[in-house]
Amino acid sequence: MGILLAAVCGLCLYLVCVCVRNSIELYSLSRQLEEVAKGSHIELTVNSRRRPILALCRVLNHVLQIRYRDHLLQEQAEKQLKQNITSLAHDIRTPLTGAFGYVQMAQECRDTSKRAHYLHAVENRLSELEEMLEEMFLYTKVTSQDFDLSLEKLQVLPLLSDCLLSLYAKFEQAGVTPTVAFETEGLCVMADKEALRRVFLNLIQNALMHGTGGISIVQKGNQVQFKNTISSTEQLHIDQLFDKFYKSDPARGKGSSGLGLFIVRELMRKMGGEAQARQEGEMLSIILSFSEIAKISEFTT
Repeated sequence: MGILLAAVCGLCLYLVCVCVRNSIELYSLSRQLEEVAKGSHIELTVNSRRRPILALCRVLNHVLQIRYRDHLLQEQAEKQLKQNITSLAHDIRTPLTGAFGYVQMAQECRDTSKRAHYLHAVENRLSELEEMLEEMFLYTKVTSQDFDLSLEKLQVLPLLSDCLLSLYAKFEQAGVTPTVAFETEGLCVMADKEALRRVFLNLIQNALMHGTGGISIVQKGNQVQFKNTISSTEQLHIDQLFDKFYKSDPARGKGSSGLGLFIVRELMRKMGGEAQARQEGEMLSIILSFSEIAKISEFTT
């Protein structure tokens, strides 16, 4: 009986010691967590070798690592947002300031031909501004979860030709002539008409704005490629080309919001396709891949 009582007392003493040690470790963890709450990035540690305490410490450190990572990502996102807002403000202010300047010169000018030249310059600046605002408006739409497209069977070449004709004046101004080569002239795809029009317009305008020569559009199979030469001094990051607000020109002096190619990629994805970029020397290719294609005759009954 005495031996049993001694054993029970020993067990009780052991349990008390375990509880005390665990309490000390938990108290230590709570003090460390208080430091973390104040902004410290310390890693939690314990002296215990007991599995439950070690497991708790590992889980807490894992949770804190996720918290640190999310906090860092949030800081980076906020910094990028501020930079984007600053850049957009500059992009909008540049053509607007130019337009005001030409308006003032036109008001002060008595020469009819010069006044007409100034007013034409105003029109160009306001046109740039209108395009940027339209892109920003479209950006808010394509990034919305409620944005849906209405897909239908569309013949590609007539729609592309219409886009090229709408930019005829810009081609003349740039002194370039586009070339179009379709393997299947009656090619049809499943797409939203206005979305596909916007994709074509953005790619053509991108080539006109940043290209150094003409633009060629080539169709093979389920792909339509937009090709143009670029300056040998222009530093392109192909992996970032479709990122929102990306610009290869650090001076940001070409009247662009940096959203054009991002919108192209998002619209293509929403139509079940894909947009990719490839650079070979001074030749840049934007490749549109459509998931559902057919000759026009296959859609007729």
